[in-house]
Amino acid sequence: MTRSIEIVGGGLAGLGLGLGLRRAGADVTVFEAGSYPRHRVCGEFISGLGETTIARLGLQPLLADAQRLDEVEWYFGGRPTRRQRPPSPALAVSRYVLDARMAEAFIAAGGRLRTATRVEMGETPEGRVFSTGRRRASPAWLGLKLHASGLPLTRALEFHLGDGAYVGLCPVEEGRTNVCGLFRQRPDLAAPRETVLAAYLRAAGLGALAARLDPAEVCPESRCAVAGVGFDRGATTGERMSLGDAFALIPPFTGNGMAMALQSAELAIDPLLAWARGESRWADTLRLVRRRLRRRFGCRLAAAELLHPFLHDPPRQRWLAATARAGILPLQPLYHLLH
Repeated sequence: MTRSIEIVGGGLAGLGLGLGLRRAGADVTVFEAGSYPRHRVCGEFISGLGETTIARLGLQPLLADAQRLDEVEWYFGGRPTRRQRPPSPALAVSRYVLDARMAEAFIAAGGRLRTATRVEMGETPEGRVFSTGRRRASPAWLGLKLHASGLPLTRALEFHLGDGAYVGLCPVEEGRTNVCGLFRQRPDLAAPRETVLAAYLRAAGLGALAARLDPAEVCPESRCAVAGVGFDRGATTGERMSLGDAFALIPPFTGNGMAMALQSAELAIDPLLAWARGESRWADTLRLVRRRLRRRFGCRLAAAELLHPFLHDPPRQRWLAATARAGILPLQPLYHLLH
């Protein structure tokens, strides 16, 4: 390889790309502003990730002990509405564990990882890839997450619909449950960090879920919040190559955000290797990667954007719940459309 590649952002997309490139012998440096391990606001289950992607990125040993989630229970108004079996099990693993494992594997593969290092975001030299996570958006949405022990689940994965909110629960390591939700910001709701999730649950009409959470033992350092969450279909112009959430953030109800991050990394590997070998120009590489991302994710993002209001708007939720109870909601076709 005659050219080096820099990756700004050491999340799933950045580390996944770094692992894939190093497995092919490329010279790669990843710059990460934070450190490992750390908790992130994330549903923490991977849905729709194929074996080809897992193999290309060398993730098999890193996901070997991930829990397999083969059933989803949907709740509306605090009551179970529909039980669903996805075509293939989702993989549950916390970002606290997975990101750290990927970082260690990248270093072991000969990659250079620079933690606690910020890169000038305005500079876009050739060979630099940005996987810096979601872009800031309007403050309409708030993401909240924590891990709790002593919170048994009725099914492998629970999904609760509330007023201006939806919340997912899934098992992670050490017998803990990840509780992660997307909420419309409520400027009149003031609560300390320790009780803000429960307060938002009750404000969204999810008091029964909040009551289940009250006696559970919360891991204090797992409490996370992120504001300014927005959803779009990705940039198509400019001089920056963006992957993962930096390219496009899919609404979290799909359970597909982690898979999309890793899939976007896989899509960029071959074009970047060709550039690193001196076989293509950077402008052509940039166009090719963008074209691959649009082709792979365009319909998925458009469908998620169309369906998203049905997950957080009460009148639309009632329609969704009614069709689900009647057995006329096409869950399997919708799953394939969103994955």
